[in-house]
Amino acid sequence: MADADDVRRIALALPEVAEIPSDGFDFRVGGKGFVWSYPERTPGKPRRIRTDVAVLFVGDEAEKQALLLGEPALFFTAPGYDDFPLVMLRLPEVSAERLSELITDAWRMRAPASVNDSM
Repeated sequence: MADADDVRRIALALPEVAEIPSDGFDFRVGGKGFVWSYPERTPGKPRRIRTDVAVLFVGDEAEKQALLLGEPALFFTAPGYDDFPLVMLRLPEVSAERLSELITDAWRMRAPASVNDSM
């Protein structure tokens, strides 16, 4: 079971990561987001930042669909995210080891080549 503290620890251990001030967590590399807390939107209600759900960059639609279909207990999507290579990850359902793999993969896809080569 993982939580926002695990996300923060893993993300900040990667090279050249910046944490953007937010009500939850928001991490970028080279100015590009790779993992952040889910801003849940419910019609008629104010946006709610969910720190128990991480939004992860996954690179492309094929990877997104593979995660959504292959592990529906871990991953989901929401309206407004359909056209983006992003999935939502239920943190209480994922191990810290798997979370580290997912965050590192997201970082690799967003990091500039010069930073990525250092890993």
